[in-house]
Amino acid sequence: MLTESNNLKDLIKDGTESSFMSDVIEASKEVPIIVDFWAPWCGPCKTLGPALEAAVLAVKGKVKMVKIDIDQSQQIAAQLQVKSIPTVYAFFDGKPVDAFQGAQPESEIKKFIEKLLPLTDNNSDSGLDEAISAAEQMLEEKDFAGASEIFSAILGEDPVNSKAYAGLARAFLELGEIDKVEHLIENIPTELQGSKDIESIKMTLNLLAQSKGLASVEELTSLVKKNPEDKQAKLDLALVLIKESRISDAIDHLLELFRIDRDWNEEAAKSNLLIVFDTMKPDNPLVLKARRRLSSLIFS
Repeated sequence: MLTESNNLKDLIKDGTESSFMSDVIEASKEVPIIVDFWAPWCGPCKTLGPALEAAVLAVKGKVKMVKIDIDQSQQIAAQLQVKSIPTVYAFFDGKPVDAFQGAQPESEIKKFIEKLLPLTDNNSDSGLDEAISAAEQMLEEKDFAGASEIFSAILGEDPVNSKAYAGLARAFLELGEIDKVEHLIENIPTELQGSKDIESIKMTLNLLAQSKGLASVEELTSLVKKNPEDKQAKLDLALVLIKESRISDAIDHLLELFRIDRDWNEEAAKSNLLIVFDTMKPDNPLVLKARRRLSSLIFS
């Protein structure tokens, strides 16, 4: 009755009493499992079984199916009070959540499975949220290559996840793979246009674009030491420091430039500071401290 393909074997399998715990109870903690109690001598089972299999395959892994021959698994059938066949149970999170007896038309089978899909979606969302948290932690720990792999995997599951999209861009930025960031931005899904996470990445790219062609940190540091009032050198130094991810040092130089001349170059110091703030999390201690320092300078 079952096609011998790896995909089908994963979605629909024959179960036994010894495998029931792993095939149904444990597996249902990840995805709803439909259990079809049947027997080779049962006429209605021969109609219902293929219809169930087709419906399970149609939802592409959001629901799986285990077929239990009651002649070979009488103890499980008794525990679940299977008095006639076909009997179908749906398990999720280790517990039965729905059931029906007897052959059913395709429309009713479809409704039965559709009621289970929100369970899968919620569970999937939770898993993706956990994966995003893990990848963001990797960013904090400077494991940028590892973070990029996880964010890429998340986008494989959810191509319009703005957090994963922005996270992958940040990982590429830290790895110095600017061309990959630009490619991501150029191919933003329509659903993410205007997203705050994506706008943050665009701002970062704009900052990096300003640093192109500038002298090295060492050269600009030397210029600033020789002439602490050299405003352009201070701004250039801050931009190059941002490129090298030395954000704290860059903020210090921008604040100093604001202190020297807040109006210079159309308030370049303040506007670049605000862009830096917008590219970081609002509750970042570095941002909170810098905002307080900027406010103090504004009202001094």
